[in-house]
Amino acid sequence: MPYVHRISSKRKNIFSLFNVNSILIAINVVFFIIFSIMLGLGVPLDYIAIKPSNILNGEYLWTFFTSMFMHGGFFHLFANMFSLFFIGGLVEKILGHKRYTYFYLLAGLIAGIFFVLSSFIFPGDYNTYAVGASGALFGIVGLLVLLTPDLPVFVMFIPIPVKMKYAGPGMLIILWLISIAGNIPVGNMAHLGGLIAGIFYGLYLKKKYRRKTAHLRRMFR
Repeated sequence: MPYVHRISSKRKNIFSLFNVNSILIAINVVFFIIFSIMLGLGVPLDYIAIKPSNILNGEYLWTFFTSMFMHGGFFHLFANMFSLFFIGGLVEKILGHKRYTYFYLLAGLIAGIFFVLSSFIFPGDYNTYAVGASGALFGIVGLLVLLTPDLPVFVMFIPIPVKMKYAGPGMLIILWLISIAGNIPVGNMAHLGGLIAGIFYGLYLKKKYRRKTAHLRRMFR
């Protein structure tokens, strides 16, 4: 788990030639435009957004991935990509290009699974659609909570930096309260799933790379 990703001149590939985080942001923007056009042309939302009733019936399984690259509007896209720009690049430097790519996709997938399974607890979500990169984004947050708990970050509506170990759970709670108070549809269970995925991966890295992760924590005190 390198802190500075070394690129070998002998073994260059697509992961080593580009900044993966920037590519992910670009893909999210491009897919948002493409999917928006498709919906405007009459393509059903079932083909793009994840919906528990579809998944549990064995239908539209590809939406586990397409939903990760679609957003509910420009502000939703901007908020997620703005956050990803600032913290995704740091995680990519910590993990390396390839490992970061796999982690991002896996965190998003686990977030989608959590959202689907939550329909057994919250029946109202059974026929609710979900889109967005928030699940993968919270996976990144969960990982930083474990690896860089004292990293200062800014959280929505709070004008002073907050340590990551407080900011991660805090963001989850704030979004949950906003969704309840404003009766706004927010994929809270997907966020929770992503956060848990990041925390568990962080635990794995701390156990496997004790010295490196300890050094990383000291760097951000």
